[in-house]
Amino acid sequence: MTASGHSATRRQMLAGTGALGVGIAFSGALSELFAGTAAAQGLGHTGYGPLVPDPKGVLDLPEGFQYRILSREGDELRSGEGKVPSNHDGMSAFGGRGGRVHLVRNHENRVTGKVPVPTVEGLAYDPAGKGGCTALTLDSRNRVQSERVAIAGTAVNCAGGPTPWDTWLTCEETEDRAGTNGYTKDHGFIFEVDPVDPHRTGAVPLTAMGRFAHEAIAVDPRRGVVYETEDAFEKPFGLFYRFLPNRPLGGRGSLRAGGRLQAMRVPGVPDLSSIQDVGAEFDHIEWVDVPDPQAAQTPIRFQDFGRGGITHAQKLEGCYWGGRSVYFVSSFARRSDGSAADHFGQVWRYDPERRRLTLVIVFGPDTDVQLPGESPDNICLAPSGGLMVCEDGNGAQHVFGVTRRGEVYAMARNRQNIGTEQEPEWGEFAGVTFSPDGDTMYVNCYTPGTTFAVTGPWRR
Repeated sequence: MTASGHSATRRQMLAGTGALGVGIAFSGALSELFAGTAAAQGLGHTGYGPLVPDPKGVLDLPEGFQYRILSREGDELRSGEGKVPSNHDGMSAFGGRGGRVHLVRNHENRVTGKVPVPTVEGLAYDPAGKGGCTALTLDSRNRVQSERVAIAGTAVNCAGGPTPWDTWLTCEETEDRAGTNGYTKDHGFIFEVDPVDPHRTGAVPLTAMGRFAHEAIAVDPRRGVVYETEDAFEKPFGLFYRFLPNRPLGGRGSLRAGGRLQAMRVPGVPDLSSIQDVGAEFDHIEWVDVPDPQAAQTPIRFQDFGRGGITHAQKLEGCYWGGRSVYFVSSFARRSDGSAADHFGQVWRYDPERRRLTLVIVFGPDTDVQLPGESPDNICLAPSGGLMVCEDGNGAQHVFGVTRRGEVYAMARNRQNIGTEQEPEWGEFAGVTFSPDGDTMYVNCYTPGTTFAVTGPWRR
């Protein structure tokens, strides 16, 4: 740890600007995330104004913004393959010809999933799996041109991430084996999905990347290293991994060639939640080979990593590449669950060149106002600067914007009640992403499964 003096000073500065008053602290390391991007032009704004109640009772947005519903759970897929599946989750947008956008969307269906991903020949892994992905093609005005199955027969497809060669890596957040819950094959893998022609990737598990409760991934565009998060909120908590491909940056299908899976060790830090000082830095991060990536006998997070053990963290979720570093999220930590300390969300930055880990954001709980619920979950860059954060918690559910200065503002609020009039309940947001030109935010409502395109004065 090398920044105790710096981080204390930084924290005092943030307190002076009021950033801590909204339940969030930033370190200077975050500025790299926005440097050299189109987003840098709009850095520092404080949001787009208050949310305006939607007369249709669907989605509240600031004045000047509009939404279009692209797809709803239970509607017919345009391909005629079946119905739009349930539980819309992680998602990414890819540019196409003529201003088209290709969306790939996860469906986090368990065996109890209300509407399964339809089984399509050549795209199904396990006939008992109800999860998978669907792919939408939009024209330049966000009108849906096609909607079809991209992969089926998988389980609990939570998040994932895009590759530099414009495919999607969808992640199974489960460790269920064949024979469990009716599955005929082992689950807990990553699969590659081609957003334009899914049959080019099929339904092939990338087994060398590990079998565990995957959440999200991010790919180093220069080295080809794939970083992976593990979502576990019961002890022992999840790990932060890197996968060293045998064919780095080899393009579509190259990850099938295998590689080495390693887990991160921060010397002297068995639990990341114990670090609360924004700006704290750890040099000489170690990467330890995973003894059994297939978890044939023992789940990876239980395995023996030898002298020094391994570093765990509760609820490792979002993962994002920015600048020259990878950023990853711990959604929350609770002492009552066995964590070393409490927080309402951390964002960590790992710089592979310096082998340095930095705590760049902390949400609550030692402030008067925090983001509601268990935040953050999915994150992405916003074209106006800062981050967009999907809330995953109780009560009203929002997409929040976070500026570089640490100011938090509401960008969207879900108004679709999935509870009762007496006890209302709102589904979480997921899969926030932007079109390549930055003019449209795409985001999912998990339940009822809904995909939105949001347009407006993003660069204001």
